[in-house]
Amino acid sequence: MNIQRFTAPTSREAMAKARNTFGDSAVILSTRSTPDGFEVMAAAEESLANLATSAPPTGRAPQAIRTRPAAPTSSSDAAADSVEADTEALAMSTLSFQEYVRERMLRKRRGEASEDTAQAELPGPAAAAARGAEPIQVPVKRVNAPAARMISPMPAPIRTRAVVNPSWEDSKPSQPERSNTNQQVAVELSALKEMIEERFNTLAWLGSSKQNPIQSQLMLKMIRAGFSPSISRAVLERVPADSGAPEAMRWLMDVITRNLKVAAPGSGLVDEGGVIALIGATGVGKTTSAAKLAAQCVQQFGAGSVGLITLDTYRVSGYEQLRAYGRMLGVVAHQAHDRAALKDLLSLLANKRMVIIDTAGLGQRDQRIQDMLDVLDVPKVKKVLVVNAGAHGDTLDDVFAAFKASSLHGVVLSKVDEAVKLGPALDALMRHQVMLRGVANGQRVPEDWQHGDASALVRLSMGTEGKSAYDPLSTDMGFYFSQASTRGIDLGTSHV
Repeated sequence: MNIQRFTAPTSREAMAKARNTFGDSAVILSTRSTPDGFEVMAAAEESLANLATSAPPTGRAPQAIRTRPAAPTSSSDAAADSVEADTEALAMSTLSFQEYVRERMLRKRRGEASEDTAQAELPGPAAAAARGAEPIQVPVKRVNAPAARMISPMPAPIRTRAVVNPSWEDSKPSQPERSNTNQQVAVELSALKEMIEERFNTLAWLGSSKQNPIQSQLMLKMIRAGFSPSISRAVLERVPADSGAPEAMRWLMDVITRNLKVAAPGSGLVDEGGVIALIGATGVGKTTSAAKLAAQCVQQFGAGSVGLITLDTYRVSGYEQLRAYGRMLGVVAHQAHDRAALKDLLSLLANKRMVIIDTAGLGQRDQRIQDMLDVLDVPKVKKVLVVNAGAHGDTLDDVFAAFKASSLHGVVLSKVDEAVKLGPALDALMRHQVMLRGVANGQRVPEDWQHGDASALVRLSMGTEGKSAYDPLSTDMGFYFSQASTRGIDLGTSHV
């Protein structure tokens, strides 16, 4: 019989080696765990067939087992058994073969007990075979004979395979895989929860809009004016239920006017004075706004009361434009290249009533914004953000976030005359809670400059006429409003 040993780090690899050698007809005789790895003893099915045909028809041949030499005392002696000796010993019946396998396993167990190396626990039938608890059973077919119970020879080869379960280390998933699965399930559950809340809130709003058509029409008007759904819902949820259409409209405009922070009359930038730095994105009109402020200060307090400084070293002819405005007003314009030069110029112009600093235009996603803010981080410098009144609401949010809205002294709305809708600009001012310091509505210096008037701006924003491709229909309003869209909107009862 051709019996071979296969050793591998895991049971799966050892079984694979046996199948590669003998094919799918491999018969597993024994398995055990050794210091070198997992050991499998296997033979070909054809060897068992030859054994069955050569065995005597009756009787048992225990002499083949009893004539075996004594069990070796160590695993090295057991490994020295030759394949030829195994072939001679296995010339027996099927039942004798079982006894031989049982005795061989007991001998190996006694030899392994003398060693100090502990055997690893194995799951399933492989563990039982390695511990010697039960040998591998070969099915035996018994028939009743007239004289006595006899063991019939095997009519055909019996295919037996030992199934070894993979070890726990091989089958269990790794810790990163389990954690990633848990995170993915948590994200999906959170998204499902938000979707359900949004759908229920939308259905609730659709039901309430049918019961209160005035509120629905006011929301449609605010959306068409450019206000965000979050501000619209936060305001209109507080509309008095017993108000008619005219009263509800006046109430709405009053609420927006009270929540729009505007500098009080007599406290504009020219009235306050000091050092004012105009910052903002490219092309919003910072230099023109600086010229308008300087012209107003010259008209009220004289040419000697104004100082002009520019930090614009990027734009071509940026300094020349400010210097041209200065010559028209009789004011000298200076240029600073860094923070040290800016401090020197501020010390030189310390006796001026108003010092205006013009800066280079930088997009809201430009990495140099922080460098410019660091240069302007000088005591007594008030940063005023100039924003385009006609910009989209999302763009205005990006601008406020990039230029640190919480640290601003105020905002100047420029290009109001070019804005089709003022709703997005007023909406951004209310949500970011910044002070409106002035309104620029043209290119004339200094005529096209106005003090911020909240009521006039609200009326102008609500007076939008004409149809637009961006205006929603009344049937689309349910998709604009959900409870999640009002999170973070704080309109106190004192303002409402």
